[in-house]
Amino acid sequence: MDPIVKEYLTENPKLAEFVRYNPVWYRYLSRNPGRIEEMEKEAKFFYGKTFPQRIGNLNSQIQMINMLAQVAKAMKD
Repeated sequence: MDPIVKEYLTENPKLAEFVRYNPVWYRYLSRNPGRIEEMEKEAKFFYGKTFPQRIGNLNSQIQMINMLAQVAKAMKD
C-alpha cells in the first residue's frame, strides 16, 4: 500500500477501522490511492454519518420522546 495512504489511515483511525471491516478496500487503495475520497464516502455511509441517515436518526429519537411523553401523560391520568 502507498505510504501516503498508510499515513492517512494512521491519522484517521475510524477510516482504518472501516478498511479492516471491509478488506476489499486494501486492494482498491493499493491499486489506486486516488480512491481515498470514494472510501471516505463509503465509510460515512457505513457509520451512518450521511445527512439522510442523521435526519432519520433524529426523527426516530423525536418519535421516541413523543411516545415517552404520551406514556407519561397516560400514567398521569
